[in-house]
Amino acid sequence: MFTKKAARIILHSTAFLMMTSFWSSAVFAQKTDIGKLSSGGILKPVQANMDIRQYILNLDVDIANKFIKGSTTVHLQLNNAADTILLDFIQQFTIESIKVDGKAVDFDHKDAKIYIKPTAGAKDHQFTAGNHSVFIAYQGNPPEAVRPPWLGGFTWSKDRSGNDWVSINIQKEGGRMYFPCKDHPSDEPNEGVEMTITVPKGLTVAGPGLLQKITTKQNKTSFFWKTNYTISNYCVVFNIGKYRVFKDSYTTINGNNVPIEYYILEEDSAQAKRVIAAKKRDSKILEKYFGEYPWYKEKIGIAAVPNSGMEHQTMITFDNKFVFTTIGGQDYSDNLFHEYAHEWWANKVTNKDWAHMWIQEGIGTYAEALAMYELGGQEAYNKIIANHKRGIRHKKPLVGGESLSEDETYAGSDIYTKGSFFMHSLRYVLGDDLFLKTLKQLATDPAYTYDNTVTSTDVEQLFSKAAGYSLKPFFDFHLKTTQLIEVSIKETGYQQYQIKPLNYFMDLPFDVTVNGKATRQIIGKDGITVKSETIPMVDAAGYYLKKLVIQ
Repeated sequence: MFTKKAARIILHSTAFLMMTSFWSSAVFAQKTDIGKLSSGGILKPVQANMDIRQYILNLDVDIANKFIKGSTTVHLQLNNAADTILLDFIQQFTIESIKVDGKAVDFDHKDAKIYIKPTAGAKDHQFTAGNHSVFIAYQGNPPEAVRPPWLGGFTWSKDRSGNDWVSINIQKEGGRMYFPCKDHPSDEPNEGVEMTITVPKGLTVAGPGLLQKITTKQNKTSFFWKTNYTISNYCVVFNIGKYRVFKDSYTTINGNNVPIEYYILEEDSAQAKRVIAAKKRDSKILEKYFGEYPWYKEKIGIAAVPNSGMEHQTMITFDNKFVFTTIGGQDYSDNLFHEYAHEWWANKVTNKDWAHMWIQEGIGTYAEALAMYELGGQEAYNKIIANHKRGIRHKKPLVGGESLSEDETYAGSDIYTKGSFFMHSLRYVLGDDLFLKTLKQLATDPAYTYDNTVTSTDVEQLFSKAAGYSLKPFFDFHLKTTQLIEVSIKETGYQQYQIKPLNYFMDLPFDVTVNGKATRQIIGKDGITVKSETIPMVDAAGYYLKKLVIQ
């Protein structure tokens, strides 16, 4: 997702919620303070005990009243017996009933959470270890997005022809904005998601995975979508519009034929071929560096939305302004490409903890530089890297701790620009061949993809193994501090200079230019001495974030 300065909004309202609860039969519940919601954070032990296997959503969307009604079924596995099943779900909704394994249970809905308890007659008053099915029926008005996609919720809009147009964005706040879930990036539903969304007849629902069937009854149409892969909570979304679906196909680098489906507004149909052509070209670039398109068993999907795009799995969203730049004589959209790169970096390679969000956003941004190289050559690559470098603010480290919320990492950080430039620096340290090979391994090795999530340590250890020595000091310096590499250039005699790091953390290669000739030299703690008729230059091409001190 593209970053902009975050804003805050606090919504104050109340709702009367009738509950068959263990603690009380009815409570007066305050609505959730949406502005303070942020996905992730410290995982509570009762949720750490729980492995989500599948979500099944069945929702009727009343667009006229901005209202949804239906149910979510959560299939989960408890590692150990527990007296509570804890799910995240905001209080804007009235919960009508909850059943576990087909039996009504007691529950309390407060603080954007549902505390589910066994009935009084349950053995030892506990849910047994093993598999359980939790059915939750609910209804209500979901929060409206304040500034989508950065401050999320539902966007109830109209296209230029006056047709209803609805989008959902929930990366910051999490899936709990409209369905009960375990809202933490470390746990994705291994068996995927099923989603049946019912809308007024004449509108179309664009969703994740594969469309299984469409049924129409009276004045409503239901769309049944199903995924075959794990999926992040914030990608469990759908979009509604007066869409026309343009279809094509793409043959992956491994020879798999993948459908392309573009859910474009009918009024913009003339733009479909242009966007799909760019999509095919972008697919080849991304596959070259990161391996086969991750979701080849499903589709390459695009949906037009009334806000900036997002990386929603197999159905990335794209605004309908159709603004392209020309690179190497070809159409290019940074919005379209960046969100598509997230199919690899975010959706396939997923952060275990939002503290490591730079992995998906930084490498996703670096992918744009690789696209520039493919389309415009080295000069285009250098230009975008220089732009990323100028955009770094050095206000907070890329990794500010562990078990952080999305807000704690995202707001005010350099996860995009510095994350990208860090990849550029690492590439220089390792050399092109080793760096690109290892980056592709990160994107393709089962240890880091799909069901498995990653941290910065995983990335560091992979690159260290490839390099044959520890890169931990290099990662720690760039990810966990806001420091620049400081290098002293000191004249120590006639045409003699000492080049020495002032904040040494490991031996590093530098391009040192002496008498107009650049050579790559390893500079350690004690520095090096060179003979030069003029002041030598260090890292003239700018591979590092550095500060030169001329003495």
